[in-house]
Order: sequence, then structure tokens, then C-alpha cells
Amino acid sequence: MNSPQAAFVKVDIWSDIACPWCFIGKRRFEQAVSSWPGEVEVEFHSFELAPDTPVDFDGSEVDFLAHHKGMDAAQVKQMLEQVTEMAKTEGLAYDFDSLKHTKTSLAHEALHHAKSLGLQAELKERLLSAYFEQGRHVGRVDELVSLAAEVGIDPAQMRDALESHRWAAAVQDDIAQARAYGINGVPFFVFNGKLGVSGAPSPETFTQGHDPAVQGVEQ
Repeated sequence: MNSPQAAFVKVDIWSDIACPWCFIGKRRFEQAVSSWPGEVEVEFHSFELAPDTPVDFDGSEVDFLAHHKGMDAAQVKQMLEQVTEMAKTEGLAYDFDSLKHTKTSLAHEALHHAKSLGLQAELKERLLSAYFEQGRHVGRVDELVSLAAEVGIDPAQMRDALESHRWAAAVQDDIAQARAYGINGVPFFVFNGKLGVSGAPSPETFTQGHDPAVQGVEQ
């Protein structure tokens, strides 16, 4: 038990439901953790990559990135194809043609409610899969209530939490903490409040603290 890897590790992960690299990074992180001795506690935190996104965006993912973000459509299509192939290597089946781009703040509120019930990890996985693989709309109350029920969360309680925006302040607190850490992109993994890994590197990078992708985080 003298090895640093055998000690307790708390990992705080900032990510967004609408971030394709967050799902890929989650899979790679899980691969790394599966080989670590000792106890690992994981907590997900909210981050909105595009807070100005409407709940019901009228168009495809290509339309959103091309027009809303000012990118070339052909370049966007090529980029999404590359990301889809990358996701396949992690066992993920991205379907950008069916994806329903939406504002994710309400989904983050749902995750905070799930965290209060000890079901955050389960709902995080369900929402990412619903969004990227199944074309589900994760910006609406009804859809979030349905998805939460699939992981064992009482539908009435989830609906009440979302309609009252009980966890909206907690979402903003997460985003404020990200800014305090200097995080401006996700996924971002913070180990024991001191060590940060940005992006979706290989499982080995998560284990090797001396990797160039690792940087200090000020508290």
C-alpha cells in the first residue's frame, strides 16, 4: 500500500453532454481506472461548451457548427466523420445524423439531482449515449425524466427538480469553479484537487502523471 497508485484518488471531471470528446475521454479514463489499485471516487461537474445554444435548434449538427459557429460545412462533415471513427475504437456508435443539438443546462441540473441520489454516474452514461448514439433530445423535461427513470430515478421527483430548477445554482457553481481552475475546454480531469489532465488522452496518460498533457491546477 506504499505505492501512490494504491492510495485513495478523488477525480473531479468537468464535461458537457454535448461534447463528443467527453464520451470518448470517459471511456479511456474508465479503461485506465480499471487497472488502478486502491479506491477511486469520481464526481462529474457541469460545463456548457455553447451556453447560447437554443433548446430546440432547427438543424443538424453540421448546420449548428457551420452556421452557428462560423465553420465550413465540408470541414465540419470531415471532422465529424473522424470523430465517429475515433469513437468506434472505444466501442461507441456515434450517430451525428440523428443527433438533436440542444442547450445542456437542464441535463446538467438532472445530473445534480442524480448525484444527490447516488446515481450520477449512471445518468451521465445514459445521457451521453442517448445524445450521441440514439438521437434523443436531452434538453426537454419529459425526455430527461424518461431517461432518468431508466436508471432508477423516480420520475415525479426528477420532474419536480427540473421544473423548479432546484439545481440550477449548483450547475453555475460548477462552471464558476471551472473558471477558477482556468478550465476553458472539456473534458478536464482533476486528480485530488491538484493535478489536471485535459482532453481525451490514452489510458496510459491518465496513469502517468509526468505526461505532457498533465498540468498543475491552482485551488
